[in-house]
Amino acid sequence: MCIHQLNLLAASSNLPISNFLGKQHPIEAHHLSSICDIMEKAMVNGDTCIIRCILVVFQVVFKFFFSPQTERNRDIVRRSGLLLWQLLMAPRDQICSEIQKEVCLAISSGLNILYPGEAEINNLLKLVLTEGENRNSGLSQLRDVILTNLAEQLQNNRFGSEDDDHYRLNDELLHYILKIVVRESCVLITKCQTVSKDDFQRLLSTVPAASSCLRYLMAVQNHLLSNTILIKPDDNDDSDSSLQGETLKVQELKTSILSLATQILTGCDEVLEMLQQVTTALINSDISDREQRLKGLEQITKATMLGHLLPVLLTSLMHPNLQTLTMADALMPQLVQLVLYTSQTALLLKTQSPVFSELNSSPSCAPEQKGKQLPDERMLEEKEEPGFLTGLKIPAPWAAGKTVETVHPVRDNYKFKETVHIPGARCLYLRFDNRCSSQYDYDKLVIYAGPSTNSRKVAEYGGNTLGYGSRSVLGTGWPKDLVKVEGDTVTFSFEMRSGREHNTPDKAMWGFACTVRAQESSEDVSGGLPFLVDLALGLSVLACSMLRILYNGPEITKDEETCQELLRSKLLQRCQWQVEANGVISPALTPSPSPLPLTIDEDREFTYPSDVLVPPVGHYFDLPRIRLPPGIMIKLREISGRARPQFRPSIK
Repeated sequence: MCIHQLNLLAASSNLPISNFLGKQHPIEAHHLSSICDIMEKAMVNGDTCIIRCILVVFQVVFKFFFSPQTERNRDIVRRSGLLLWQLLMAPRDQICSEIQKEVCLAISSGLNILYPGEAEINNLLKLVLTEGENRNSGLSQLRDVILTNLAEQLQNNRFGSEDDDHYRLNDELLHYILKIVVRESCVLITKCQTVSKDDFQRLLSTVPAASSCLRYLMAVQNHLLSNTILIKPDDNDDSDSSLQGETLKVQELKTSILSLATQILTGCDEVLEMLQQVTTALINSDISDREQRLKGLEQITKATMLGHLLPVLLTSLMHPNLQTLTMADALMPQLVQLVLYTSQTALLLKTQSPVFSELNSSPSCAPEQKGKQLPDERMLEEKEEPGFLTGLKIPAPWAAGKTVETVHPVRDNYKFKETVHIPGARCLYLRFDNRCSSQYDYDKLVIYAGPSTNSRKVAEYGGNTLGYGSRSVLGTGWPKDLVKVEGDTVTFSFEMRSGREHNTPDKAMWGFACTVRAQESSEDVSGGLPFLVDLALGLSVLACSMLRILYNGPEITKDEETCQELLRSKLLQRCQWQVEANGVISPALTPSPSPLPLTIDEDREFTYPSDVLVPPVGHYFDLPRIRLPPGIMIKLREISGRARPQFRPSIK
């Protein structure tokens, strides 16, 4: 156990022992061979205590003291790997769970030594991901240990570093991991319908608990998204190579995120389909605890990939760095499907809530009031259908209020200034803490109705009534009721001008604390929105944002901005264009049958027909002419030196 504790301490990079162990010389091959001899003898004798101790030694040796450089060392490594694999694949009745856990830790510690090539590691991971649930429990435990270790390493690693490719698995392995996560999520949701009442209560007490596969996917997603959103170019290096490198890194990140987001949204689609089926089955069932299961279903859903992966992904995709036409074009079909599933399931759950029933059941004594309504209003009421937001109040971001406060207690020469701005608020309401106090009345707080201390002064407060310092307060003292400030901005300015006296307690120098709200009564937002409703709203907002990107189309290029006047020219619009074999649009060499009128009015907006981009066919036709204003025609004749043609009357 002492060696085991040493291994746990060494795993922390912040402790001095880690640096000490890292500087030791590598272990000799014959020493590792002796360790293998001891392990083989203990396995033959069935000595579990020695086996466990040697497994811990393997963990320390693989992590700090061994480097397989020579052929002899590689032979010893293969021998060690065979011993560990033999223990891992042993039947459960021949090996205890503690030893199996130590075997998995040893293999994970020596993963790069036992499997030096990338292909060998990928084959191992493919084996534990595909066969872990079927062949042996040791494989599934090894999978969990390896993925947990990779997730921890990935969280501390920056995109594009040397170890990034090692900790971030390829797309094929990610696909296997995602399949496991989808299956785990569907099984967890299905248990809400199939398990007994007692087992369901135990299930509620164990979630949300993320599995190792889900934790790794969370680490990969956070790793990619955080680097995409927080990536900043080097300000000290403005060379072309640096800018090109940053651009390539950003493009690689976006490509990786698009691939991962597509797979996650596809998996969430399957989980939501299962959730809708289970919800429908529970609603139509006659089990005694149906209401409790429907309430617990939302908590269970949060423990799946819908709660651990989807909210973070939706929030990050709203960042400007990821609001691109490529993202919108690829993700839009899946987003629409997810919006439908979440809104339908949220509505199903809402129909079972008491609030919805009260809203849906209108009083029978209201026919007179309905009769007074206009026909149009009655028509709208008849067509209106209850949605998943019926009866729910979406909490405003400022509903809980913003707290502004000093340190407690305030110190000598302490100064504090802060401005609170709530957009759209007509007035602000301030509620002060009943512990507000300062030593003297000139140690005061001044409130201004505006963004600075130059704005209109609203009030000032200071002093205390505790019998210390000035033993008095400014005016009527610190407010007990709400203080109303007109406008949407308020500024607080506090200054401690006196020095603290030796007999003044902390409560007489507590400072102040104030909550700023945009409404007079505080709104209860502790519960928030139901999870599925919140998810449906988030998906709807993202889908609308992506639709806007698709509607706007590609961004205007610099060439298009430069040539705006030429593109708007109606002289150029009379040209006939054709599409070459390689897709390039070029002027037609011969005129084609033109769908344009023979005369184009210069004063009227002209729209070029959509079917004109065709190769010229047929015979020659007269090209349409543009009627220019007389002033322009006079100037053109003056420049060209050609007089206006004179029409002679015909002589009969």
